[in-house]
Amino acid sequence: MQIAILLYDGMTVLDAIGPYEVLQSVPGVEVCFVAGTRGEKRADFKRLGLVADYTLADVPHPDVLVVPGTPFPQAVTGDPAVLDWIRTAHETTTWTTSVCTGALGLGAAGLLQGRRATTHWLALDALAQFGATPVEERVVRDGKIWTAAGVSSGIDMALALVGEQFGAAAAQTAQLIIEYDPQPPYDAGSTRKAPAAIVAALREQFGNLM
Repeated sequence: MQIAILLYDGMTVLDAIGPYEVLQSVPGVEVCFVAGTRGEKRADFKRLGLVADYTLADVPHPDVLVVPGTPFPQAVTGDPAVLDWIRTAHETTTWTTSVCTGALGLGAAGLLQGRRATTHWLALDALAQFGATPVEERVVRDGKIWTAAGVSSGIDMALALVGEQFGAAAAQTAQLIIEYDPQPPYDAGSTRKAPAAIVAALREQFGNLM
């Protein structure tokens, strides 16, 4: 099974690396980092880079597509070549997935019309412009499209996908390999749990990016 993870300048690294760590541990899976051009792509705020070994043309028909998100969604939604690739790949994928604001890329490619979907909480309302029904859940599956909420939820999505495709034992094995057993010191990982002042401050700080 070939899995293509899209890279681009401005991406959020954990959106790509979280699913990668889960998926690459499954026997028989080939994970490819794909971009418009080969080479390093700088992450959001330019402090870290990931290397794409394949171009979009090199991997036209992956079995699984993963579109990571970004604080700057125009990096995907405003790139016609990437949107064309997403559409073409989706025609033959087993699963088409996104993490965080990567869902806006799926939406801009026309894949979320009439579907339930999620994304980062700061961008959730933006899904409606693509004909999607926004759902405030960590992972949402609608047909062969999986969308994950913000950043770290990509790990949950990848584990759910492995369980669906390869069985519970494979997913449990992948989970144990990366020792994914979250016990956060603060219970503030969603808008339902975080202090209202922090939610408001983040909306003020990042709302214009989304």
